[in-house]
Amino acid sequence: MMNIVSGCAGLIFGFGLLLSGMAQPEKVLSFLDVAGVWDPSLAFVMVGALFVSSVAFVVARKRQTSLLGCSMQLPTAKLVDQKLVLGSILFGIGWGLAGVCPGPSLVVVGLGVEGSGLFVLAMLVGMWLYQRFFTAPSGHAANK
Repeated sequence: MMNIVSGCAGLIFGFGLLLSGMAQPEKVLSFLDVAGVWDPSLAFVMVGALFVSSVAFVVARKRQTSLLGCSMQLPTAKLVDQKLVLGSILFGIGWGLAGVCPGPSLVVVGLGVEGSGLFVLAMLVGMWLYQRFFTAPSGHAANK
């Protein structure tokens, strides 16, 4: 049952990315080009996502288990450290260069957009490097 619900959630998320324009690198790059011909439409998508996720987090914090009976695993870290800032900078640079971030990149690969496979490959290598060098054997981030 968990796989079915996860698959449906992924399909809904992917459809939302397509519908909102987040899977169109040209649109994302136009949104990021605040000094040029700026397209603010994705700001509305982000504000809407923040609203929906804020409500979801408020509800989730009040629960011990998910609707499917799984334990809730909410973020607990509150510290803004050097690794978080560096990761945010790297994420922003990649987003600005490619016009796509991790979620939409999978949708873009599925659409066959030129160069998207290289982006996803680089993303997977980066994830592997992080797992290999910056996480403890338990799978949690190591304090290095």
